[in-house]
Amino acid sequence: MPRRPHQKDSDTDEDGRTSASFTKRRKTSETTEEIEKRLESLICRVGEKSSSSLESNLEGLAAVLEADLPNFKPQILQILLCCSYQLPEKCPIYTTLVGLLNVRNYKCGGEFVEMLLLKLKRLLSISQFENARFLIQFVSDLVNCNVIAPASVMSLLDGFVDVTKQEGIPQSRKDWYVYVVMATLPWCGATLTEKKVDEMEVLFTKMQRYIMTRQKPHHDFLRVWAIDEPHPQEEYMDCLFAQICKLREDNWVEDILPRPYKAFEPVLENALQHTFPDFVVPPHIEGTSLYPIPKVIFRIFDYTDCPEGPLLPGNHAIERWLIEESMRNMINTNKYDKKECATRLLNFPGKEKIPLNHMIIECLLGDMFRLPVSPLQQIFYTSIFIELCRLQPGMIPQVLAIASDMLFERLDTMNITCVDRFVNWFSHHLSNFQFRWTWDDWGDCLQEDFNSPKPKFIREVLEKCMRLAFFARIRDIVPQDFEPLVPQPPKICFKYEVVPGANASEDDHMMITSSQKIIAAIKNKCQDDELIVMLEEMFPQGPEQVHNGKRLELFLQSLLFLAQKSFSHSFSALFKFHKVLKWAASDEEGKVDVLRITKDIWRNHPQMLIVLVDRMLRMEIVDCSSVAKWLFSPDMAPDFTRMYVWEIMHMTIRKMNKHVARLDASLVEMQERAIVDDKKMDDDEESDMRRSYSVFAPNEEDIQKMKEQVDTASGEQKKLFLIIFQRFIMILSDHLARSAGLHKNYNTSWYKNTIERLKEIFLLHKDMVKKYMSTMENLLFTVDLDPHILTVFKQFASIAK
Repeated sequence: MPRRPHQKDSDTDEDGRTSASFTKRRKTSETTEEIEKRLESLICRVGEKSSSSLESNLEGLAAVLEADLPNFKPQILQILLCCSYQLPEKCPIYTTLVGLLNVRNYKCGGEFVEMLLLKLKRLLSISQFENARFLIQFVSDLVNCNVIAPASVMSLLDGFVDVTKQEGIPQSRKDWYVYVVMATLPWCGATLTEKKVDEMEVLFTKMQRYIMTRQKPHHDFLRVWAIDEPHPQEEYMDCLFAQICKLREDNWVEDILPRPYKAFEPVLENALQHTFPDFVVPPHIEGTSLYPIPKVIFRIFDYTDCPEGPLLPGNHAIERWLIEESMRNMINTNKYDKKECATRLLNFPGKEKIPLNHMIIECLLGDMFRLPVSPLQQIFYTSIFIELCRLQPGMIPQVLAIASDMLFERLDTMNITCVDRFVNWFSHHLSNFQFRWTWDDWGDCLQEDFNSPKPKFIREVLEKCMRLAFFARIRDIVPQDFEPLVPQPPKICFKYEVVPGANASEDDHMMITSSQKIIAAIKNKCQDDELIVMLEEMFPQGPEQVHNGKRLELFLQSLLFLAQKSFSHSFSALFKFHKVLKWAASDEEGKVDVLRITKDIWRNHPQMLIVLVDRMLRMEIVDCSSVAKWLFSPDMAPDFTRMYVWEIMHMTIRKMNKHVARLDASLVEMQERAIVDDKKMDDDEESDMRRSYSVFAPNEEDIQKMKEQVDTASGEQKKLFLIIFQRFIMILSDHLARSAGLHKNYNTSWYKNTIERLKEIFLLHKDMVKKYMSTMENLLFTVDLDPHILTVFKQFASIAK
């Protein structure tokens, strides 16, 4: 929908004149565009803060819309249709408005119901399942306003549950249609039970049978914590079904949903109802129908964490789900305006009935940690937490600190992807509040092995904070006891530095002297060819020798030492001597060596290492496969569980995926242009001239070349994933075999970290990995593989389908 018009706080225009001075010149009648904007504003803003009651506003709006129906019916119905699924937090308000319009104009109500069903079918066909869910809730709530007959709604919901009987479809399709029925019942369950009790009994029996028999191999794959203590990590379908059963036992009584239509019952009960034929669910289309991924419910608080004020609803209370859904709807509606979003959350309707601050924090953290990906970008959650703390400094920071302590205490069982998100969020949050934190409260972890989750978390947080400040600032914010966890100063480690008085061997002295010559040549602005000749003279290469590691190391160490001042200096150096680097590292071994040398010289500055690897990939000094081989090499073993290693890994995979996607899009665009231009081709003189200058679509030869590029890129992508998964299998299999041979427990912190990184690769790049599932199943994840590793592949396969 169009953005709502900005409302000025003053009636004064830009020239300082008041609206009264224009009274005589104002048009006697509004234009069509002005009326449409006015109608949109009135409809979109109904239910917001007002001096009048909601019932009065609804009644007045219904009268205004009724008056404008003869001339603006299509526009009014279209605005209401958009509001029905784009503003789900106002669902009962809009259903009441539609009910009042239906009383006044029955034909208009029927047309709107037809529009709803057509839109629903469209949303389902194009896989916009979240909007479709909101629209189904809206349709079902219309039964409470006497707009739609209960039999029609009952038939609609029953048809959705019957999707579970279809054969040859993924479980995710069945899950979604059952989930949407359960998610609809809080709105219409009471009315349907009153009017269609037998049909509701049958519906519940079908849902219960499905819930009890469905498979859940994804549960362990998607949970934030590995154990259910202190809070169970329930699968989302199981949790919602338990909440609906509890609501049913309570005779469908809850006090969260607003029901403004109750104030109009004397009017609405006399309305004529609409019926519609059986709704035909759009069929499943393999490769096109994309259903939502299952979830695991995030819980961090219970009623004991809210000793004062209102009680927190229980895990199986429908109020818990309704509040969380309403908050998520508010967040999604206002996601581009953090101030408005935070304000609306803090002014949540009925906030006096719930521990609002705890529920806001839990809802936002649950979304931030949701696997495989968060609903919104990570920076949004950082921004909204900061805004909440600023708007309510007396309460939100305290609850957020309690939540952070709880997360820290449960790091031992936390999913590694969620740990990374925790590190990123926590460090960014601290940087906005002068890096203040009660570090002494976490002092007990200093007695643990520094490779265990808690000390490692603190070290990663401090390293991230250093990227947002500087070394001395970070060193000073933590107590002295935490000094072992403070990162090293981000200084370069130059191998050939001249150290006065040092006893260097003859070989070392020769290398230092050669390095000084290289540095002098670069300072004197020598050309690439001159530098290549100099390196060849220093390190002659035999006829059968492909790669000279010493020559490459000498040059790259010297170059990066000279360019150490900043990122920009380093980028310029790589660009200027790009030809020399390509020559010195022409084969796969050389590319891996480039990365090893870069890591060696910048081992105390992970951020510099990350950006240099990214730049080298862009300049094609190294390729994605060589980065993967380097990360799994023995040289990187000491840092294998460090967070920056996996930043580089995911950056590399994303770069490859974007490259393939870009070529795919170019090929599709080229083919479409060829088809369109072939149809438009004619034989006039202008067309001959345009054809001569290649203005028309590319010919068959151009398309074939693009196809070859796409095939080559897809082959490189496939090779990258095969390398990554093969290396995972090798190191995990070796660890499991060695542990079994020594009769030791295999489930070490290294093993937990590595097996979860394997899961992370599957989850975060699932759409690309799915393309090569059959190849990996035949070559890598075979039946003779260790069950601990094979289980991960099977769990991912259940989600991928």
